Amino acid sequence: MSDDDSRSRVLQAAGPIFAEKGFQAATVREICHAANVNLASVNYYFRDKENLYIETVRQARERRAARAPLPHWQPDTPPERRLRDFIHTMLTRMLAGSDEAWQVRLMMREILQPTEACREMVEDYFRPQFEILLGILTELLPDHTPPHRLRQIGFSVVGQCMHYRVSTQVVEMITPPDEHEQYYGIEQLADHIATFTVAAVRHYDDHLSGSERR
Repeated sequence: MSDDDSRSRVLQAAGPIFAEKGFQAATVREICHAANVNLASVNYYFRDKENLYIETVRQARERRAARAPLPHWQPDTPPERRLRDFIHTMLTRMLAGSDEAWQVRLMMREILQPTEACREMVEDYFRPQFEILLGILTELLPDHTPPHRLRQIGFSVVGQCMHYRVSTQVVEMITPPDEHEQYYGIEQLADHIATFTVAAVRHYDDHLSGSERR
């Protein structure tokens, strides 16, 4: 077995285990056993468990982004369309595909229980994506919208998308089965969140006092 094969086997085994148990509870022994490699392999290829974990989180986010990349928009693509595409991409990354569902579980765990891997994920993945979203929202909002309000609206969009990941089972319990099947697919949710957001931002200023508009 080549070094690349062994390293890859460790990463493949580590992902689902870290996603299920978290960084603290997962052990090097069980990862190496699942990968069918020598116990010293983690230190040899990654120096320690923490670096293995960081690399596993990095691989998870890269795979999700590659699986559902943002489209390449033409310069004249309306911001409403780009917003809907952005939301659709987020939902696809969060909800689609059960073959490698551990990737999303691992990233969600890292968001809720952040380690050192979270900072890299924010800087290399979340922040650039968030800046794209803010650029779209800027075109939909008045020119005088302050930066803090722009970010708050951006977080509201992200929060709507994340809700359907975090509360998947609760949503299924609340909604009738035929309704859930018809209206809660990725396409339908992307349409709803985009329509809701565009309507909200277009009338946002109508509900602010004079001082809040500055």
